[in-house]
Amino acid sequence: MPRRHLTFVGFVLAALFAVSSAAAAAEFKQISSQGGGVTVRAKPADLAIDAKAWTFEIRLDTHSQDLADDLVRASILVDDAGNQHAALGWDGMPPGGHHRKGVLSFAPIKPQPAAIELQIQRPGEPAPRRFRWPLK
Repeated sequence: MPRRHLTFVGFVLAALFAVSSAAAAAEFKQISSQGGGVTVRAKPADLAIDAKAWTFEIRLDTHSQDLADDLVRASILVDDAGNQHAALGWDGMPPGGHHRKGVLSFAPIKPQPAAIELQIQRPGEPAPRRFRWPLK
């Protein structure tokens, strides 16, 4: 095969990889939940089946109360079979203040479910905040 053809094939493969990677990153949308004077936003950051941890970008904003939530204790990941998975950790701003953001992590669920739902039960709220994404 001529060298010129190999270069073109490599370029096409690189372009396809870039498009598929961009599509995978854009696949998951940020979801917002407002209530009780607090807005909670969640977005999957890494849900790759081979990831060491599944991670979610979380942001809490308010102008009326202190955000003292223990997000590891307050959060569960529910798969499409109804199984609940506890959070592993929080890497972000500590409890307190009016604005918090960070990354919440969970063990990857295997086999990969068709959908997942992140639930965050805030103190004093009657029901958890629910954020759902299809995976397949």
